[in-house]
Amino acid sequence: MNKHIITNLAFAFLFSGSITMQAQKVEKLFNGKNLSNWNFVVDKNAVPAEQVFSVADGMIHIAGQPFGYMYTKNKYSNYKLHVEWRWPDGKVANSGVFLLIEEPKNPFPNGIECQLHAGDAGDFVLLGGSDLAEYQGKPGEPRPQFPVVKKHTDSSETTAGEWNEANIFVKNGTITVYVNGVYQNTGTNKVKEGYIGLQSEGGPIQFRNVTITPFPQKD
Repeated sequence: MNKHIITNLAFAFLFSGSITMQAQKVEKLFNGKNLSNWNFVVDKNAVPAEQVFSVADGMIHIAGQPFGYMYTKNKYSNYKLHVEWRWPDGKVANSGVFLLIEEPKNPFPNGIECQLHAGDAGDFVLLGGSDLAEYQGKPGEPRPQFPVVKKHTDSSETTAGEWNEANIFVKNGTITVYVNGVYQNTGTNKVKEGYIGLQSEGGPIQFRNVTITPFPQKD
């Protein structure tokens, strides 16, 4: 384990511990009944949003096709985001949690994706020209369309079909991610406020218990 990873692990421990202690009241972004708190983007407006994003049995069901995402009606800064997800019928696919969205463009926003792709949960994908200080491109090569900041720890995901949980801390633009209680990644963004989104990308996924805990204004 190199010094950079050790430093990030130590920072993540202190970061999550200190701000969790100061956390305020938990707010439900998903009320378990409908998607009235969300807006929707569907690639090329190919189908009505309700064909891609729906609610049943207290869960959000996202079809995976066409590509798109649902995003909060409000922007957020300085919070803990809790999200639980699973791949229905044990068939792994691709999806992500979008953070600090500046502009909800079609089909990808300007923002940071916390990757949920099976085996890669905790990677950061830089969408729409967004950036993280931790991203380092290869000298002499053009920036890829979707730059990635890889997670620091081996996968901590459950078996396909079982529930996973991500706890994501956003503090003054710094994003720290835990998957099933295991530290995975830290990214530093100049953007400090934005919408939160859940992605449709390739295959069915279910979400539940999507909550946000704002940190005190004075902190």
